[in-house]
Amino acid sequence: MLAPMEGVTEPCFRDLVIGLHRPEQLGGAFTEFVRVVHHPVPAKQLLEHLGPERFETPVGLQLMGSDLDALGETAKRAAELGAPVIDLNFGCPSKGALRGCAGSALLDDPAALERLVRAVRDSIPTTPLSAKIRAGGDDDSLLVELAQAAEAGGAQLLTVHCRTRAEAYRDTADWDRLARAVEAVGIPVCGNGGMSVHTDLARMRQATGCAYGMIGRAALGNPWIFSGHAATREEALGFLLGYADLLEQRGGLPARFITARLKQLFRHWVASDLVTEATRTEWLRRPNDEAFIQHLRELATLAGASSRP
Repeated sequence: MLAPMEGVTEPCFRDLVIGLHRPEQLGGAFTEFVRVVHHPVPAKQLLEHLGPERFETPVGLQLMGSDLDALGETAKRAAELGAPVIDLNFGCPSKGALRGCAGSALLDDPAALERLVRAVRDSIPTTPLSAKIRAGGDDDSLLVELAQAAEAGGAQLLTVHCRTRAEAYRDTADWDRLARAVEAVGIPVCGNGGMSVHTDLARMRQATGCAYGMIGRAALGNPWIFSGHAATREEALGFLLGYADLLEQRGGLPARFITARLKQLFRHWVASDLVTEATRTEWLRRPNDEAFIQHLRELATLAGASSRP
């Protein structure tokens, strides 16, 4: 599955990645988290997160908050709008989430996490509900309790990011924590973290017993990671330019914003030979303007010409 990532898995990027894969290759994706504070989120905002396209591959709407009533009503609205899955975010380590007692703040209180899941479950009794947690807050001592709390609250799928809140996004990832979560609950577990190539998906599942695998940052560098397809330079440029075009068509965004979004991908990009460690810094230092996108178009023209007999 494609992980929810703030500032990344908005509809343009998400739709392009889904479009590269068959449902058996990429079984699901999620929106960026929708922050729910004191009032239910308006339907218009929920639809913006879901985007204009619908696929056979389900796109779950992820919610984050701590107000039981507001979360429950927002989940109900989302289900009525056609969201096929509601996902609850208990993993965001940002200071804003912690101040609002949301996201990974709930990792310190399994009972509160269970109450929140139960409130949403009661509001959407027939819509699939999942929960995404980290392995813990400062350490992983509450991992089993957290996993069981999500299940007891009514989650039908548990995603576990195998790093703790304190570990944030560091490179090390402990898959033994995923195996502990699998043993602790009776619902399917989706493992997240420590996967950088396609073969890691099967390796993680075999090592941990997880039913599914979820990839985040590695998909920024290789959108084909879920299928294992080795993209050509022409395909890589086609994806990047397609992303730029969608951002402009759907949002009317200026070139500097589009280029900044492209550079988010370039920081991780490994698909084809377009970006190497030797050229990555050069790409990232280019100005955020139309010339950046025009250079990609010129490279695409050359790549298309060189691929023709």
